[in-house]
Amino acid sequence: MRLSFLEPLYKQPGPFASVYLDTSRDAAVDDPDAAIELRWRHLRDALMAEGADRDSVTAVADTAGSDTDVPGTHGQAVFTAHGRLALLDELPSPPTRDTAHFGTLPDTMPLIVQHTPGIPYLAVHVHYSGRHSTDATDTVRIDAEAGTWPLTKVTPGHRVHEEIPATDWLNAAGEIGRELEGHARRIDVEAVVVAGDVWARGILVRRLPAPLRGQVTTVEGAGESMPGRALLEQRLESFFSGRMAAHDRALLDTFLAQRARDGATAEGLSAAVSALQRGRAKALFLNDHPESTLHLWVGPKPGQLALTEQELRSYGIQDVREERADAALARALVGTRAELVVVPEQQLRLSEGVGVLLRYADPASRA
Repeated sequence: MRLSFLEPLYKQPGPFASVYLDTSRDAAVDDPDAAIELRWRHLRDALMAEGADRDSVTAVADTAGSDTDVPGTHGQAVFTAHGRLALLDELPSPPTRDTAHFGTLPDTMPLIVQHTPGIPYLAVHVHYSGRHSTDATDTVRIDAEAGTWPLTKVTPGHRVHEEIPATDWLNAAGEIGRELEGHARRIDVEAVVVAGDVWARGILVRRLPAPLRGQVTTVEGAGESMPGRALLEQRLESFFSGRMAAHDRALLDTFLAQRARDGATAEGLSAAVSALQRGRAKALFLNDHPESTLHLWVGPKPGQLALTEQELRSYGIQDVREERADAALARALVGTRAELVVVPEQQLRLSEGVGVLLRYADPASRA
């Protein structure tokens, strides 16, 4: 995953207030606004206890819970600095627990994890309940959405809606297929998920352009979606569970191949820090451990991170702070334009939860 969406945040000076808040609005809560306000008050107290300035706390208060147009379960990530909103992002799922942190670096790793796997897709629902015949008097209705999973759950993608008389369906399906191919090409889709009436969707799938047809998976069920949420959300949740984006999968395959022949890879926190210090990291692989208590020492610039305060000071850096390891790693990845791949531990257990694919092998390691 490329972390360019975080670049504007890191261009701003800290310290930052970082808040992750459950802002769900669903039937499970009688008064969601009151519940959100109560949760925010607890986080506000936590920020003040950590030394946050009042203006930055007020900026969070002005934003927290503002996503009233997003239905269902979700959350918000809010970052403020010096009394101004620095970044606001919707979370596809509520945070496991509400958190607030005030420090030199923004706490971005929970947001990054919620952006994964980042799979571009096309969802298509073919509504039809008439006779399975092209001389029927009924209407075929098509809803389609091009998006990125899981972000489309809270930030809907481009929608297509068409209603076609069944008598015209054979010809119209080809035209719609070409329209869908255009949307798919624009976002370089990795999967096309089609639901709905078996007869009507079968005609559409057979008339899709060949490259798109080869990416189709059909799913059963009604596939109805909540307004304002991703089309076929429940079906997509099951379909994408445990999947990696193709780009991330390719990076992981390269890492594993290089590791097998003692190539341009390393594992462990120390090795990752060394690679980021020198700008040698092409991609970092991480077993996400939000409960980790590991810390690193950081300076003002992204590549200024170390395991100890003494190491940083030995480089002549005077302004040093201790921060969460994942926050320091995230800033270094953005600053050096390295990529991040979150890998489930059951799929690959990394030493200290961290692995790195290097831009080039260390000549000394080949001796």
